[in-house]
Amino acid sequence: MVPLRREYRHGGVKRSVVLAILAVALALPVLGCATTKMTELRSVPKSPLVEQLKLTSHKGPQASDRTRQFLRVNALEGYDDDPKALLQEIQKVIEHEPTASHVYAFAELAFIEAEKAKKSHPKLALDLYGASAFHAYQYLFDKRFLVKRNPYDPQFRGACDLYNGALEGALRVICADQGLQPGKTYTIDTASGSWHLQCVLRGSRWTADDFDRFEFVSDYEIKGLKNHYQTYGLGVPLIAVRQRHANEPPAAKYYPEGLSFPVTAFVRPLPVGNQDCCDVTAKHAGIIELQDPLAVSDIVVGDVRVPLESDLTTPMAYFLNDPNFNRLATVGLLSPEKLLDLRPGGQDRIMGLYMVQPYEPGKIPVLLVHGLWSSPMTWMEMFNDLRSVPVIRENYQFWFYLYPTAQPFWISAGQLREDLARIRDRVDPRREERALDQMVLIGHSMGGLVSRLQTIESQDEFWKLVSDEPFSLVKAAPEDRARLEKSLFFHPNPSVRRVVTIGTPHRGSEMSNDLTQWLSNKLIRLPDMLDLTKDSVIRQNKELIRNDRLLRIHTSVDSLSPESPFFPVMLAGYRAPWVRYHNIVGVLPKKGLTGYWADGGDGVVAYASAQMDDVVSQISVPAPHSEIHAHPRAILEVRRILLEHLHDVYSSGELQPIRMASAPWPVNAAPRYPWPTPSPAGPPQNQINLFSSPSAN
Repeated sequence: MVPLRREYRHGGVKRSVVLAILAVALALPVLGCATTKMTELRSVPKSPLVEQLKLTSHKGPQASDRTRQFLRVNALEGYDDDPKALLQEIQKVIEHEPTASHVYAFAELAFIEAEKAKKSHPKLALDLYGASAFHAYQYLFDKRFLVKRNPYDPQFRGACDLYNGALEGALRVICADQGLQPGKTYTIDTASGSWHLQCVLRGSRWTADDFDRFEFVSDYEIKGLKNHYQTYGLGVPLIAVRQRHANEPPAAKYYPEGLSFPVTAFVRPLPVGNQDCCDVTAKHAGIIELQDPLAVSDIVVGDVRVPLESDLTTPMAYFLNDPNFNRLATVGLLSPEKLLDLRPGGQDRIMGLYMVQPYEPGKIPVLLVHGLWSSPMTWMEMFNDLRSVPVIRENYQFWFYLYPTAQPFWISAGQLREDLARIRDRVDPRREERALDQMVLIGHSMGGLVSRLQTIESQDEFWKLVSDEPFSLVKAAPEDRARLEKSLFFHPNPSVRRVVTIGTPHRGSEMSNDLTQWLSNKLIRLPDMLDLTKDSVIRQNKELIRNDRLLRIHTSVDSLSPESPFFPVMLAGYRAPWVRYHNIVGVLPKKGLTGYWADGGDGVVAYASAQMDDVVSQISVPAPHSEIHAHPRAILEVRRILLEHLHDVYSSGELQPIRMASAPWPVNAAPRYPWPTPSPAGPPQNQINLFSSPSAN
């Protein structure tokens, strides 16, 4: 191997060696497979009802002061040993004097009795939870209470909490017994008769076959992500765990194993006589809707629009809690051959493109490419923050790229070209999807080089580093020749319109020096299919090869040397005129030991190497190299770039805007709850009360 050596401009070889030793020492913990715990199971599910009703008290759940007052006023104290009789008496009070506060008392007491029965009598608990949820629903939506309903009353939010808590309790019983599944029908017995509830999907690109099981968001506490994105309203946030199945769409090959995603469950009664979804013999019918909060933020109930309770972060953290994800970074560097293994249940390798939500025509792909000794896990802070912005999640779809970081970055770039062509053939074989031609690539560290190479025309400039003779004269086995050709000869991808590089060593990194290169060559062994050139290729073409320096670079650490011949040609290469470049540079403050060693850069990449002149924007972020892309300033800049890209694409007419679920609703649309306008005519005549006893109807 030809030594690739360069000393620091300040401090000479001693500083270079010291930095290299420090880098290796700091990296050693990674070899021990250190993991980041993303979620932790709570001892008690999170719920506002825990405090309100003292659910964890040694005395057991207790009614609120206002409900106890209702019992005193209506002479209903003394039913402690017969809760069924108590609820029947309360139902009589409601039928005689239907008020929101009476309905609230029923909902609260039914919930308390369900909590008491859930361990010993789960079917009774299911019926009581159902009765509680439906009475809370009545409190919130019965038009008889419309004029006097007071959203400032704490009982109003209490009714929302009761609805959510009772529905969650019912779903827990269902999941433990029959399992919650779209298409199934469940029965709940109440004082008004039996309710047949069918589970249905709403507003989702997932199918019924995608659902394996459900976990409850309230059971988990987030540990590994800084920000937690949730909305408040009605419904139960769930974690849906996906399963593989027959008849999957073409894009399903890009879904990771065990993928989980957010769902919000909402239950609503159907008008009496409307049995479209359920058994025609049922007196009462309803539906359990499974809503996709990534696509739907509000639903319509009657003539009001209701915000859904949702949690976008916990389902992702639950999925990422698998310790195998934390090992990917080390596997990709020190055991790259493992990424060539096949994914479970498929014929595709572990390395490649991944999606964490269904492919959606009309949405622009944002591809996130990690750097050296890293994996897609490194993007989760940024992904979590970007996906929380409605206009971004409604117009973009995020893809991730996993590749062996042990190999020279130009080999990874060649593999990414093939993977991008392959996914286009799979999801859009006729090239009709215009959104796929507005792709944004975001690369951190070495991933920025891999991304930028997707937009460069090689001509024969890289081959000229090796030989003055035509490439057609190369003697090699077909597979070796093809591997060499795709890494040195390429065209810009016409579908890539923007590239964002973050902490990228555009001119190499001083961390690649004699010591680190020696260590990498001792630790890294690339399998044949990941090695650009074999010694046999060089021997067979001695007369053809003028300089074998580039061909003898076998590892990513070697390829990142500032003395690598690849960088000058890459920097001078022809760049596609339709691409806009953005750059984010890490600059540590010049204070303390860390700032001293960083010497104006991010501690790994010097500022002179990270900055670029051909970009339309460039900012500096005060963060170390491994944290730049998770820094709030960097995330805000990427957010700004994505919004700018949307503006340019839509204003130019290249794409038609997607209607935003977060956009203002038309004037004649349903008003957003809880601010309905009372109808001057009052409630409809001859209205049938869904919640009364059979005799009352």
